[in-house]
Amino acid sequence: MNFTVESDIGLKRKINEDRAAFFERPDHFKLAILADGMGGHNAGDVASEMVITEMHALFKQENAENFATKQLKLEWLRNAVSHINQKIYHYSLTHENCQGMGTTMIAVLLDKNDCTISHVGDSRVYHITNETVKLVTRDHSYVNILLENGEISEEEAQNHPQRNFILKALGTEISIEPDFYEITLSNEAFLLICSDGLSNKLSTEEMGKIITTQVSVQEKGKELVQLANERGGEDNISLILMTTVQEV
Repeated sequence: MNFTVESDIGLKRKINEDRAAFFERPDHFKLAILADGMGGHNAGDVASEMVITEMHALFKQENAENFATKQLKLEWLRNAVSHINQKIYHYSLTHENCQGMGTTMIAVLLDKNDCTISHVGDSRVYHITNETVKLVTRDHSYVNILLENGEISEEEAQNHPQRNFILKALGTEISIEPDFYEITLSNEAFLLICSDGLSNKLSTEEMGKIITTQVSVQEKGKELVQLANERGGEDNISLILMTTVQEV
């Protein structure tokens, strides 16, 4: 599994409230995490950092037998997200400068080429091959509800004044139920995890074109960030790009 991690402050923000990380255990299990923090007095970076730190600690100490089946992986992710959600929630209540903070979260547990995905918020996962670019996750956002109900078009959604209004985030309520997805990465496939600082600036076609070029995953990641900045870079831009493709 080749991968790259990028997190860029962008051109307009004073603080990077995104966090992204990729962790590997001595066995074959891996964990990719991306969080886009928000709220409070610039406390979004506290919330997103807590996601990375807490999830890594839980992943590192877990027994391999608890990742043995699909059901066990889902159960581990559900319990981990619940634990971290409560930790962020209680932290926000006891630290005045962090009141109201929250964060999106994508966590991908990798068992060789099998990916178990946990999702909260409007950060995204895309599955990319030479033929297709497929959005795997469903945004927990007000605009996405309007889009799914046919009240606005795709074009209207991209420019909607409330496009950043999120309906579900980690740490904003005492309990939360993430969405879960399962994907097996075929040969020559890519998995892109990104914050909305990237997905709001590039179309799926543009992402696919960059990701399927014959350069390294590191070069692909940097090119994606560069293009998002060239389009304005108003938000933090973060991504994790993973692939079964052998490096050129």
